[in-house]
Amino acid sequence: MRTPLGVIIFVLFSLALDVYMYQALKTVSQSLSPKARLIIYSIFFTISFLTIVGFILFVYTDYSFLGQKVRTYLFAIIIGLTFAKMVGAVFFFMDDIRRFFQWIAAKVFFEKTEIATIADGAISRSKFLSWIGLTAGGTLFGSLVYGFGNQYNYQVKPVKLKFPNLPAAFKGFKIVHISDIHSGSLLDKNAVMHGVELILKQAPDMILFTGDIVNDKASEMDQYKELFSKLKAPYGVYSTLGNHDYGDYVTWPVNGVSKEENLERLKKVHADMGWKLMMNEHELIEKNGEKIALIGIENWSAKIRFPKHGRMQEAYTGTEDVPFKILMSHDPSHWDAEVIPKYGDVDLTLSGHTHGMQFGFKINSLQWSPVQYVYKQWGVLYETGKQKLYVNPGFGFIGYPGRVGILPEITVIELV
Repeated sequence: MRTPLGVIIFVLFSLALDVYMYQALKTVSQSLSPKARLIIYSIFFTISFLTIVGFILFVYTDYSFLGQKVRTYLFAIIIGLTFAKMVGAVFFFMDDIRRFFQWIAAKVFFEKTEIATIADGAISRSKFLSWIGLTAGGTLFGSLVYGFGNQYNYQVKPVKLKFPNLPAAFKGFKIVHISDIHSGSLLDKNAVMHGVELILKQAPDMILFTGDIVNDKASEMDQYKELFSKLKAPYGVYSTLGNHDYGDYVTWPVNGVSKEENLERLKKVHADMGWKLMMNEHELIEKNGEKIALIGIENWSAKIRFPKHGRMQEAYTGTEDVPFKILMSHDPSHWDAEVIPKYGDVDLTLSGHTHGMQFGFKINSLQWSPVQYVYKQWGVLYETGKQKLYVNPGFGFIGYPGRVGILPEITVIELV
């Protein structure tokens, strides 16, 4: 998008949406006074102009010019406005289809009547569909602005999971599961500290983090490493890597650091915080003479655009005789693609990655998010036979600095 052609395409697309929106705006404001219409149109075109200017500034400047916070919100507002206009345009397009067929019908069936004469002029836009389109777009944009306030609205979610083969010593064993910190997006250290304190308040036996601690660069953890190092549990803190942790989405080197060096630095971040990074390996957790196996693999996705660094067989070997197994795997598509068909004795898989797209709703057992059209398993608990998968919607955020309906979660799993 940094290319001149990409910028031109976006600007032209944005202008086309604005023209479409303007036609609907004229329709619904016909009954207003000329002064009121002038004010409304002036506000509309001012916002349109500022959106294009903001987009150009975002593309051709960096953090040193605007600062991280301004750039983050600028990007979110531009994308939010664009999506809102697109939603409105769907209804305006429906109205245009109606008008087209009405015109055809008038010309074909009423060629010599007054109706055909009217069709030669202009068939008016529907005020109803124009209002619906403007309302739908405005509601979407309003909800996205509202979501800015939910960035750090951490929800503690208790989940009791029953397993008939759980060793007796682990009955009541409490695991805090978090995922997708995305430290490069975090803007409020005090708010994040509150999240860390909430985790500690749960007094877990073990803490498991399932990947994407950064957006791209290990240096993003510099100001948060000390904070997250406060996370402690009697049976340890374990972590895995997610797709963003490999730095696949930037052009290296960055500030003289290569992609390989960045990954090594990120591994050291986990070690410095006292987290055990699971790189295609397993750990036996022992309590009162009984054992469960914790398996952790690198990112493995069934989606073609994401890497397959994970080597499940390598991590699994040596756990065959352990009666109960927990797998940490960042991408939930791994569960259906490899875990279910090949590793039927992995009792519980913990994943993250989807964020619930940071947009949707959950009302008891009813839930929806646009991400469900890409990921079959995207939020909360899934079961196949005796195997279970829990997908954490994330601790942090990326891209859009907020959440609507799908809030950041600290999952407290109790094994029973």
